[in-house]
Amino acid sequence: MTLPRLALLAALALPAAAPAAGLDVTLEIPRLDVAEYHRPYVAVWIARPDHSVAANLAVWYDDDMAADEGTKWLKDMRQWWRRSGRGLSMPVDGVSGATRPAGQHQLRFEAGQAPLGTLAAGEYELVVEAAREVGGREVVRIPFTWPAAARQQANAAGSSELGEVRLTLRP
Repeated sequence: MTLPRLALLAALALPAAAPAAGLDVTLEIPRLDVAEYHRPYVAVWIARPDHSVAANLAVWYDDDMAADEGTKWLKDMRQWWRRSGRGLSMPVDGVSGATRPAGQHQLRFEAGQAPLGTLAAGEYELVVEAAREVGGREVVRIPFTWPAAARQQANAAGSSELGEVRLTLRP
C-alpha cells in the first residue's frame, strides 16, 4: 500500500474526536457618540450563587500605560474588584489583556483548560462588567447551569457601556 492510502485507512479507523465541552462568550462594546471617548475596562467572570468568583475569564484594561498606571483604574469595575480583582497581581497570564475597540468580541473557553479549569457542576452566573473613564459603569449577568447537557444559548443586553452579551454552552 502507498503511504497516502495507509494514512487514509488509519484516519478512517480512528474514532472522531468529540467536540470539547466549554463555553463561548460574545460581547459587544457599543460605539458611543461622545465628546471624549475612552475604551472601557471590561471584566468577565463566572460567579457562584453566593457571588464569589469561580473563575476569572478575561480582564481588559489599559496595559500600555507607563509604570503600570492603567492598573489603578481597575477598581472602577467595582463588583469584580471587590470579589476578585484586588487580590490579583496584574497582568494575569491568559486572562488579562488590552482594552478592545467598539464592536463584537468573541471569547472561547474549554473545560479543563485555564482559565475555565475544572468548574464543578452547579448553578452559576456569567458576569460582564464594564467601566469607562468619563463614562459610565454597567454589569450584565446571565445565569447558567454547568455542565450543559445540550448546546444552550442565553443572551442579555446592556443599555450604555455594554451591548449584547451572548453565552453559548457546549456539552
